[in-house]
Amino acid sequence: MLTWEIVASGRVQGVGFRRFVQSCAQRCQITGWTKNLHDGNVQIEATGERRNLAFFLEHVRSGRGFIRVDELSVKELDKTINYEYFNIR
Repeated sequence: MLTWEIVASGRVQGVGFRRFVQSCAQRCQITGWTKNLHDGNVQIEATGERRNLAFFLEHVRSGRGFIRVDELSVKELDKTINYEYFNIR
């Protein structure tokens, strides 16, 4: 299990992006959380198997509707954080 810190930029606030991320996480068996940042970006902390995390990133990057993901910055955390669910903060 790994934990990745992800920052998404683009049109990611006010368009249902966090709910979309939560849906992707549930489909990919990812736990963690997502929240809006003051700079207009969205932060995601995701825990799962490497294969599932990669699949999750593909889904998140694709967006839908009014969502436009310009960039995903990914950093692997040194320690795995175990979450029970994937929450919107």
